[in-house]
Amino acid sequence: MSRHSRYRRARTPLVLVATAAVAAGVFAASVGPASATKTTPVQKPQEPKPTVVLVHGAFADSSSWNGVIKRLKEDGYPVVAAANPLRGVSVDAASVKSVLASIDGPVVLVGHSYGGMVISNAAHGSDNVKALVYVNALLPDKGESANELASKFEGSVIGDILRPVPITNPDGSKDVDLYIDQSKFHQAFAADVPAHTAGLMAVTQRPGTGTALNEPSGEPAWKTIPSWGLVGTNDQIIPRELQVYMAKRANAHIEEVQSSHAVSVSHPDAVTRIVEKAARTVR
Repeated sequence: MSRHSRYRRARTPLVLVATAAVAAGVFAASVGPASATKTTPVQKPQEPKPTVVLVHGAFADSSSWNGVIKRLKEDGYPVVAAANPLRGVSVDAASVKSVLASIDGPVVLVGHSYGGMVISNAAHGSDNVKALVYVNALLPDKGESANELASKFEGSVIGDILRPVPITNPDGSKDVDLYIDQSKFHQAFAADVPAHTAGLMAVTQRPGTGTALNEPSGEPAWKTIPSWGLVGTNDQIIPRELQVYMAKRANAHIEEVQSSHAVSVSHPDAVTRIVEKAARTVR
């Protein structure tokens, strides 16, 4: 027998074994996923979360929400921080209402400080707003102004720290822009915020007009929309007693935090928690 024939005979069983192994592997690969598919449960798609719209108050801007925005987005919430003009209740509410109209789906509307005046009016007649959250904020009834509410209880220092700057409106009428004196900003507005951060906030503060603080509110949305109130117990701008009075009057779900007026900066976790509690009720 030639050497070539012996090699061919010896090789044949090895080829058969190898071929069988490959075939078995192909068969297992084709059967395995099919079996796995049958046993894997089908997951239902998650319902989209409501959009959270944040409205800052006077003496602040949208960056005051940065810590809250970061946490909400990490938790999967769409977020819009509306630029509040701070020119007057009706003007500011109309501006926010236009933002609300541009959003598809349900909205949780959140206001800080004077922003509470704005959201109370902007949400009235805005059908997609399903929850209101007031964060160290004003909850006006019809006909009440920010200044009127501020004088209802003792404890606010706002009257002692404002610096008026005369302005002329586009229509020629006179008004004042009201700033917090920078030297008093940290202690009065943001006592539990680091001094460096409070110093930047004092420089970049947005003034509210005299008109904004004296204009009476329209019909408030909290009479028909479920509301939540986060009360800062160390707030020197809107004292705790006033916040609790307004929140109870609105039948709001109340939570408290040991915070200055700048609660969204000093306690973003507490703000995020109450916003998400409100959001979880939205269907």
